[in-house]
Amino acid sequence: MKAEARDRKGEPAIACDFTAMDDGQRERYRALRRRLGEDYHEARELEDGYAFRHSSGEGVLVALAEYVSLERLCCPFFDFAIEVGRGEVWLRMTGPEGAKGILEAAMGGETRGATAGELTRRHRPGTDGPTSPP
Repeated sequence: MKAEARDRKGEPAIACDFTAMDDGQRERYRALRRRLGEDYHEARELEDGYAFRHSSGEGVLVALAEYVSLERLCCPFFDFAIEVGRGEVWLRMTGPEGAKGILEAAMGGETRGATAGELTRRHRPGTDGPTSPP
């Protein structure tokens, strides 16, 4: 297993490292991003990250859990929470200073209060990197 990059304080470095996943994991990660991108409904800005609303449709909760398990390999500085409510599921991605900026860059900039349709128009689906909210 590869050692995590650390900053001066011993915290995980604020940088994504996709080489932390093997080829099979990267392929599965891309498939999960596509699946979750199709189910994505809304992004809400948080003080230290974003929350992404999904349906409670069949397989969404399992897909989110699997996505988190892979995302934490390449981006160990993020904190994740999956919240299940009445008819919807939220994925919260937060982290230390700088983590929110990585999410914003991956999503193409401004996301506050954006609907799925508004964000989808800003992204290029099907690319290897993170281009739409999970």
